[in-house]
Amino acid sequence: MTPPEPAPTPPPGFVLHKKRLRFLGLTVEDCIKAFFGGNAIMSIVVLALITYFLFREGAGFFGQNRQNLEVYRQAGLEYVDYLRQQTDDHTALTRYLSDVRLRALNHYAEERKLSFEDASTALAPFDEFAGKFGDAVEPLRGLVSELSDVATAIKTKFIVNEDKKEERRQLLAENKAAEAAQVAITPVDFATELKPLLGTLPAYKDANREFAAQLTTLVSRVPALPTPDLQQRMARWQQLARDYLATFPTVERNLEQWDYRQPVPAWKSFSSFVFGRQWLTASFWQDWYGILPLFVGSLLVSLVALTLAVPLGVGAAIYVNQIASTREQKIIKPCIEFISAFPSVVLGFFGIAVLGQALRLLSQQEWLAWIPGFPYSERLNILTAGCLLALIAVPTIFTLAEDALNNVPTALKEASFALGASRLQTTLKIIVPASLSGIISAVLLGLGRVIGETMVVLLCAGNRIAIPDFGRGLAVITEPVHTMTGIIAQEMGEVVRGSIHYRALFVVGLVLFILSLLINYLAQGIVRRYRISIG
Repeated sequence: MTPPEPAPTPPPGFVLHKKRLRFLGLTVEDCIKAFFGGNAIMSIVVLALITYFLFREGAGFFGQNRQNLEVYRQAGLEYVDYLRQQTDDHTALTRYLSDVRLRALNHYAEERKLSFEDASTALAPFDEFAGKFGDAVEPLRGLVSELSDVATAIKTKFIVNEDKKEERRQLLAENKAAEAAQVAITPVDFATELKPLLGTLPAYKDANREFAAQLTTLVSRVPALPTPDLQQRMARWQQLARDYLATFPTVERNLEQWDYRQPVPAWKSFSSFVFGRQWLTASFWQDWYGILPLFVGSLLVSLVALTLAVPLGVGAAIYVNQIASTREQKIIKPCIEFISAFPSVVLGFFGIAVLGQALRLLSQQEWLAWIPGFPYSERLNILTAGCLLALIAVPTIFTLAEDALNNVPTALKEASFALGASRLQTTLKIIVPASLSGIISAVLLGLGRVIGETMVVLLCAGNRIAIPDFGRGLAVITEPVHTMTGIIAQEMGEVVRGSIHYRALFVVGLVLFILSLLINYLAQGIVRRYRISIG
């Protein structure tokens, strides 16, 4: 009988390690578990550091924004903006008249076949009316210009004074007391500085009464137009003009009650950021940091992307997993997954050079005029960016959805076939419902991939900081927008560290971070509820 072979002798180093581990009370398995379990701890640490960093850099924004609003009020910019808004509303009514004239001119040229000179002659009464309406605001516009110079001079004096204070603080910190004493600081007396501005209120009231009388007369004498549609548009203009005239007493009341000493409440700093409709920086007048147009832009681009990516990604996963042959699987899967290898900046260039132009040309085809928003002229818009983001999201949704379908127990599929169900019935009523939680997770991860994308939206969304006109319905997707990720990438390299603009960008990043956490929380809630209902 052959004796058993002796066990291999472990290397000396291994024996030494085991002795050390025994001395520490650990086993090799414990060390392996600690090594891989440390990844979870490291993830928590990294998450905590990111959260701390975002809060630390962005925490000072709301205090600085409150100071920004206080300067806006104390320098008289808020006072002048009441008048400026009045002139801006008048300009909007003037543009409305220009649009009506253009439509009337097209009618004379296309329908009645008149020459340009004859059409202009026919529109002479309308042009005279529009000219009088446009000229009526000139006295008020001149007053606004004068008051703007006064207010900006006060603001400039205050900013220079604050810069000198900062210079003196830095010199004192460097122990240069003699040089710090030479920095002359003259406090700004807002009460004295604002007297010329506030003293124009009687002149404004006189000009406003004359302005209102002229507009009232003009609104009651609207010239006739050649078509019922144009007449209806002018009736709408009349109503808008009457609504505009009704705001005049409110403007006067706001000017009478305005007080530069009234403090800016702390909540206004928060509300002006969350609900602000302007993101305006490096302005000689006033900087505004409102996230609403950026949030709406990100939301619209993401919705368009998911609308395209979810049917394509989930549908492709179901086809490849349940219907396609082995040969088709070997072709389709690598092609879809290969899309994720494209750099996002390359896709952005493709959107600028090819896709945006192709979609704009496609929108100008007469047989597609029934689609909302077609034709359109802006080649970089929500639709272009959404199509490219859908292309980016499809591989993520496809891969994770197919994994979810693979995890469905084979016994469920075999039992369905045994009961006489067809392949389509088994797929739609057994396989897909059983994997629904995984498919939902795939869609939400696709949403996270889309909403965090930067280069594509920066290059292809149009970068116009404005809330789109939702009155156009589905045609809103043909308008350009800016996004939260795009604004961070575009402006972070140009801001001064510690400035209000710098901190505002970090608050935008914090909003993105919180939004991602909320999406994940909702996803877990949906999956948990679905599992409970299935059980």
